[in-house]
Amino acid sequence: MSLKTCWRCLARASSQSLPTRRAPQQPWILYLASTAALTTSASLSAITPQKKAKSPMVERNVRGAKTTFVKKKKKPQRVDRSKKPGIGERKALRKRIVLSNTNALEVEGLKDITAQSMIDESLRGQVLGIPGPVVDQLRAVEAFKVSQGWPLYRRPAMLIRKETLEIAAEMEHISLGMRDKTIRRVFVGERGSGKTTMLLQAMTMAFLKGWVVINIPEAQDLILGHTEYGPLPSTKPTLYTQRTYTASLLKAISRANPILQSLQLSQPPTQNEIPIPVPPNISLYHLALLGAQDPEIAWPIFDLLYRELTLPDRPPLLLCMDGLAHAMRNSHYISNTYQPIHAHQFTIIKWFLAHLSGTSPLPNAGLVLTSTSESNSPAIPSLSLALGQLEGNSAVQKNPFANYDERVLGVFDKGGVEVKRMGGLSKVEARGLMEYWALSGVVRQRVDDGFVGEKWTLSGGGCVGELERAVVRMRV
Repeated sequence: MSLKTCWRCLARASSQSLPTRRAPQQPWILYLASTAALTTSASLSAITPQKKAKSPMVERNVRGAKTTFVKKKKKPQRVDRSKKPGIGERKALRKRIVLSNTNALEVEGLKDITAQSMIDESLRGQVLGIPGPVVDQLRAVEAFKVSQGWPLYRRPAMLIRKETLEIAAEMEHISLGMRDKTIRRVFVGERGSGKTTMLLQAMTMAFLKGWVVINIPEAQDLILGHTEYGPLPSTKPTLYTQRTYTASLLKAISRANPILQSLQLSQPPTQNEIPIPVPPNISLYHLALLGAQDPEIAWPIFDLLYRELTLPDRPPLLLCMDGLAHAMRNSHYISNTYQPIHAHQFTIIKWFLAHLSGTSPLPNAGLVLTSTSESNSPAIPSLSLALGQLEGNSAVQKNPFANYDERVLGVFDKGGVEVKRMGGLSKVEARGLMEYWALSGVVRQRVDDGFVGEKWTLSGGGCVGELERAVVRMRV
């Protein structure tokens, strides 16, 4: 019986590799398990993350290989070798007042204002110079401001406007004894209308009349937390004194009022009032210097000085304060219970507001003047409401959803406070001011009716600040 398989088939079969055993197939899983199986094979069989391949431009550190370290040169530090300003030098530079410019032309025929000429109605619209001694007095009470344009002219001068003549007439009546009433007035108006300058003009005329002037340059300085303070004993509610500020105020009063040298102390104070011995016949000038030299007794000296100035046969007083809105809010000081102290709790502000409200009238008559500020003024709804109602503005109504301070409203409740709105200059006054600028060399155009009308219109109807900006400071 022959075989069906030949040798060739056997050779072909032997040359082929033996068949390998196939791995059993995994069964099909129709539904995934809701929970992971309890095993560690998944974490063990996980593929390890490969490190990011380094750039071929970066040389790899090989163990045992020598590497070369290049030490980078450090940049030389800049050493400030300039002289640093001393203590208070920056503040003195910031508040420096320049009242003379030698490059400005000297106005020929410029007359000085006097105690007799300040009530002359024919001088309205003219510019009069301020005498040198009065300039020193105004500088002592800090009546000049940095923002005003004094450095542009040869010497300080003032424009006689309608409001200036009104105050001059009132001072004349008080000096002659024709009026024994204290005039209390608040100047309001838009920015640059001349409110602070009106206070300066009032102080100028008061110095010429021989009055005693007490000026608080900025009410903001009393509430910003820049000066030391302390409670006044035996006061309820608690009042607070500012000894350093009171001492500087007494120094300004003594320097600006030479008339105090001719006034003597009527009777020496008791030991309870002032803890130091005071000579019986000391002048009020030296009495003010005692408080200026020792801040510990500054407030008792100030209180004694004011009582002496209100005795009979004493000169009238002029009290001024700029920035009234700052004296009508909470200060940056805190009490011993960590509550903000209201501005009315400070002795100096309370003393001034007592005269403004009429609670403490001036026995020898006088003026109590203050002004608001539109460039640096906090929003005080109580003050805006009170001034608007006193001005007779029917559009000012009490907002039922606003919080009003009764202490602020109480200052104006008694009445008698006049609100004077400072408007723009008339064209006659604006022309006189422009002619003075032209004579000083700061205006080169010809001052005629067309030029005056154009600049008067551009300044919003004669606003002094805008008029100066449009004529003097603007260059085309």
